Amino acid sequence: MASARGRTPQDRHGDDPCGQSRDRAGAGGVLRQVLEIAIDGYGRMPSAKAVAARHLQRLGGSVDEAITSIIDHHIRLASAQGFVTNIGGVAALPVAIPANITGVAIVQVRMVAAIAHLRGYDLNDNRVRTAIVMCLMGGEQVAKHIADGTLPTSPLAVATAPIFDPDLDRQVADDVVADLAARIGGKNLALAIVKRLPLAGGGVSAVMDGFATYQIGRYATGELVRRRALAH
Repeated sequence: MASARGRTPQDRHGDDPCGQSRDRAGAGGVLRQVLEIAIDGYGRMPSAKAVAARHLQRLGGSVDEAITSIIDHHIRLASAQGFVTNIGGVAALPVAIPANITGVAIVQVRMVAAIAHLRGYDLNDNRVRTAIVMCLMGGEQVAKHIADGTLPTSPLAVATAPIFDPDLDRQVADDVVADLAARIGGKNLALAIVKRLPLAGGGVSAVMDGFATYQIGRYATGELVRRRALAH
């Protein structure tokens, strides 16, 4: 999808040789909405490409410095979003999942997509989009899924695979939504107790969201190696 304003998801899938029809029901459909909003932009929120271009220009064309700056920027956004959503602020976005999951997922997806773009990956390619979503699990969880056989390979291998695998895409979406719900929803008993206090809960969530975003950013940086020179 070149732009959320210029083309519909159906348009992109129709002329993309790597794409296939996607099931928008359940976790996969929800995460697909988050993915499209984060990558293509929505309202006043810039797209991943626009964010990447801004940081690259500000840092004199240095891809590595731009990536570091993008990660730092999105850590701050994730921390703020975690605080806001846990004290009652709800992002006005067309995604029917809890605001804390929506906000953090959008921030993290856009960060990884901006990194992928700077490393020369085509954000319109469904294989790359699956790999971006995989990165949200982080290195430890991806390795665990590969070891137990629930995932076949790494985000890099998925992004550069010969064909798009819709079954893998749905499986990844299910796993990522479950992981986000477990982390952000506070299934850990101690965190759940702390989060009963609104301001304390918001502060704890902000720290968790920021640290998770840092980990995902570093993992994506190491995983999505430079593929080709970025076209200016």
